[in-house]
Amino acid sequence: MNSEQKIILHGAKLSGHSHRAELMLNLLGLNYEFRAVDLAAGAQRQPGFLRLNPFGTVPVLEDGQIVVADSIAILVYLAGKYDPGHRWLPADPLPAAQVQRWFSVAQGDVFNGPCKARLAKVFGYPFDHGQAVAVAERLLKILEAHIAGSAFFTGAAATLADVALYSYIAKAPEGGVALDAFPNVRAWLERVEALPGFLAMPEAG
Repeated sequence: MNSEQKIILHGAKLSGHSHRAELMLNLLGLNYEFRAVDLAAGAQRQPGFLRLNPFGTVPVLEDGQIVVADSIAILVYLAGKYDPGHRWLPADPLPAAQVQRWFSVAQGDVFNGPCKARLAKVFGYPFDHGQAVAVAERLLKILEAHIAGSAFFTGAAATLADVALYSYIAKAPEGGVALDAFPNVRAWLERVEALPGFLAMPEAG
């Protein structure tokens, strides 16, 4: 990295989206500065932040003059730039497509299930908590069956798929979604947590 170039991550420590990005920075062993965005105070809607991301959401990554918003986009950028061996984002079409599939799940059922359940229960967001729990439980049944056959979601080694899925699955109990009935999912969480460079997400409250 250029000595004048500095990685800055704008985010919120209790946001699973922010945690994805920060986890990836740590798994890659990169030096960075975390700049907290006070979501409760509306800092994400202030002009300075909107210049970085007009959608007003965290996280946002600054890498020198490069600005990347959105947690999944940040994962792809970091792997593409700082993982030349393609460990985290495979170069071959089929493994790359398999990672992309789980990106879609992370932005779909994970968001609408465990993420929304947690936002409703912990932060008081106006989501239907019961519906979110139902989505989460259906999702966990699918994940439980899938992960029974491999160590990680696309095979024997961790990829960006696991990073994208981890944060909100790990924090599902905070939203009232129990993981007791999903031993394969819990074993997978432990394998992610054993990765070199792993960074835990703080407890809410």
